[in-house]
Amino acid sequence: MADDTSIFIGASRKPDDSYQRAEHLLLQYGNRHGLVTGATGTGKTVSLQILAEGFSNAGVPVFCADIKGDLSGIAMMGTAQDFLVNRAEQVKLDPYDFQEFPVIFWDLFGEQGHPIRATVSEMGPLLLSRLMNLTEAQEGVMNIAFRLADEEGLLLLDMKDLQALLSNIAERADELGSRYGNVTKPSVGAIQRTLLVLEQQGAAHFFGEPALRIADIMRTTRDGRGAISVLAADKLMMNPRLYATFLLWLMSELFEVLPEVGDPDKPKLVFFFDEAHLLFEDAPKVLIDRVEQVVRLIRSKGVGVYFVTQNPLDVPETVLAQLGNRVQHALRAYTPREQKAVKTAAETFRPNPDFDCATAITQLGTGEALVSTLETKGVPSMVQRTLIRPPSSRLGPITPDERRKLIQASPVAGQYDQVVDRESAFEMLEKKAREAQDAEERAQQAGSGGSRWTIPGFGNDDPAPQPGGRRAPAPRPSNRQTVAEAAIKSVVRSVGSSVGRAIVRGILGSLSRGR
Repeated sequence: MADDTSIFIGASRKPDDSYQRAEHLLLQYGNRHGLVTGATGTGKTVSLQILAEGFSNAGVPVFCADIKGDLSGIAMMGTAQDFLVNRAEQVKLDPYDFQEFPVIFWDLFGEQGHPIRATVSEMGPLLLSRLMNLTEAQEGVMNIAFRLADEEGLLLLDMKDLQALLSNIAERADELGSRYGNVTKPSVGAIQRTLLVLEQQGAAHFFGEPALRIADIMRTTRDGRGAISVLAADKLMMNPRLYATFLLWLMSELFEVLPEVGDPDKPKLVFFFDEAHLLFEDAPKVLIDRVEQVVRLIRSKGVGVYFVTQNPLDVPETVLAQLGNRVQHALRAYTPREQKAVKTAAETFRPNPDFDCATAITQLGTGEALVSTLETKGVPSMVQRTLIRPPSSRLGPITPDERRKLIQASPVAGQYDQVVDRESAFEMLEKKAREAQDAEERAQQAGSGGSRWTIPGFGNDDPAPQPGGRRAPAPRPSNRQTVAEAAIKSVVRSVGSSVGRAIVRGILGSLSRGR
């Protein structure tokens, strides 16, 4: 039902519900992005599954999140079931072959897949501020922290590095305020408390090394199929802001690392962003603008981004306009917002004179969708009422034992298991503080006459005795710094290096590893 240039999605129906034609997604337009929407239980996960299968068989790597755990079945061969066989007959899928797909399981917590990590520097101040829900003033302090780390050559790898840098900033608030603007200790303290909450929620598992290598989610197998990276997200969804920030970071990393390829015959990678509303919910305008920019530009890197969500209103119009391939499952229209969503969804399609789009959206059955993809020259096809094809892999989750065996046999097994804690900001700042303290102690000892040999008139000789046997009071210490103390503090505060100043940050403020 599909050739080397397209993915078979299903079969459209005539007004009398009889077979009309096969519906395909052309691979050459797979990087023009897409949208899969619909209410809970209408078949969005199956649509995601059959698209991932199609891209994989075409040699395109896929990255997707498994929110409920049932997408994991794509790693195992499907079995014939009556309702699946009946659907295959309805859409004229002949032969209906079953197969398992090459899957790599990932998990930010390292429990249901290989650990995924990123360094704090790679995340950048904008995404980190979004993750921590910082105020404008606190975000300003975060930007100063990253600027300082870049200038002074301080590696920010994990949470303790950022904590150490923030403590250093609080101690140097007056000095830094004269250089970068107001830095208040209450703002720094608020950021530190938020970091503590994130750490308790498990975000500390995400920050550190070894960081994820983009090449590991862009693998192909020896038989030419694209590997499907499945992120276990059921536990991650307990912290939805971390989930959204991670996927946005990954998308920005792809944008920064991959070279320009123009319009390839098929995508280099397809990225499915499930529960996409979490990305845009309460997001500041500057972040939405950056997301829209990344979505618009990442196409030329050969990456297709497919947003999966319940309501098309969850995606801002500026982003929605970039999504060329659309699969719209049923929506319910009980509330004014739901009615608006139905109207919005209907208006985004190229109309079909055979039926009213808005009415059809509310009447679609499970596994049925309105489908419109890009045709020749990138023109959207006329919307069709379509029965979605059944998957070739297992429908439903795999067992814990099956998952464990797949993880052990994974091509990246053992590469990310052990945390690497190399010298970074925490150790560097701790070392500088220790050296400064030792130098200060040596200066005090030298100034307090540790030796009994003294030079008269230079402050080391004993005070002359007063009448009655009393000694004169010692002179009060001066608040002025000695030359040695001034030199030491100057060195500690200006360890900036040409390497630090050469750091380049990308479109979302994350560290550009590919530069």
